[in-house]
Amino acid sequence: MSTLDEKSVEGRQVFIVDDDGALREALSSLFRSVGMNVETFASADEFLAHSLPAVPSCLVLDVRLQYTSGLEFQTQLQASGIEIPIIFITGHGDISMTVKAMKAGAVDFLAKPFRDQDLLDAVSVALEKDRKRREGQKQTVQLQQIYATLTAREQEVMGYAVSGLMNKQIAGEMNLSEITVKIHRGHAMKKMQVKSFAELVRMAELLGVRKRG
Repeated sequence: MSTLDEKSVEGRQVFIVDDDGALREALSSLFRSVGMNVETFASADEFLAHSLPAVPSCLVLDVRLQYTSGLEFQTQLQASGIEIPIIFITGHGDISMTVKAMKAGAVDFLAKPFRDQDLLDAVSVALEKDRKRREGQKQTVQLQQIYATLTAREQEVMGYAVSGLMNKQIAGEMNLSEITVKIHRGHAMKKMQVKSFAELVRMAELLGVRKRG
């Protein structure tokens, strides 16, 4: 019996790319038995022609497909900017192949025959990884929207501040009075909705705000 909580996988998507129809059906039944949404494809091209949903997802991918290798497809996805966690399955794996896949970011590499629970566990890890990635992206977009409400001066002061400059030093760099810098800095922190300077620095890192000075 699976140890997965069905509520925890609700609204999450598993894709299977394998040219073995019988295996696709067996894996599909396995994932559906624990409440996962599943879609299957016989080739990499079929998968690429499909629109990916905006929900946590993962890809169960056979290493050896009819027209391309799973490793080549992994590289193709990365080059196309498609971020989706991958679990490789294979009946012909070797150490070098496993190392290459894992270095390229694969969540797991399972040799056939594998235990159903091992695959379910790997998929659970992959789905959680994608959920966190999506949550991080959502947070970054929200921060960008908030950051855009800062005036140019407030953004400039914030840039100097997160680089470690004191108000007096920032005033010298910007040819402003120290009290004016203090006001801009206070406004920036208020608009960014932070309670401490450490939080402001963390947000600046997430936003990729260039440190000045």
